[in-house]
Amino acid sequence: MSRILLLIIMISTYALASEAVHGETDIVQRTVNFLLFAGLVWYLVGEPAKAYFASRSQGISGELKKVQEKLEESITLKKDALVKISDAEKFARNLLVSSKKENKVINDKIMNQCDTDLEIISTQSVSFKEFEERKMVRSVVEDVLNETLVQSSESFDKQAMVNVILKKVA
Repeated sequence: MSRILLLIIMISTYALASEAVHGETDIVQRTVNFLLFAGLVWYLVGEPAKAYFASRSQGISGELKKVQEKLEESITLKKDALVKISDAEKFARNLLVSSKKENKVINDKIMNQCDTDLEIISTQSVSFKEFEERKMVRSVVEDVLNETLVQSSESFDKQAMVNVILKKVA
């Protein structure tokens, strides 16, 4: 059908494209020729041009959608990152507070252990001092007794024994 229409248009173009003979103006024929030519160009070029511009529009639209999707994705990722950052900051603050509390507890525990150790050492030193004093008294008494036994004379009386003990103690 379109081929028949094209054929009619071509024939009418040839028929109407004649030159004016008697001083008549050929504006009507030229207008019809132009309209036929424009129609023919529209018929031949119109569909491919429409298809080209439609595909171009769809391509641009697709690219725009991709860019918008990437933008939305990056906005979502940014929001997620900001949430993670705020969570990390909260965790850091909580960790700081708990580490300070734990540090205080450990410090108090160490100080209590040190106080306990100091008390034990003090008690041990007092008992060790008492033990050494008793040991010293025993050794002095043994020395005095040995000395008195060495002097084993019968004239040894209580006064002489007291003098020997006082002499050793002083």
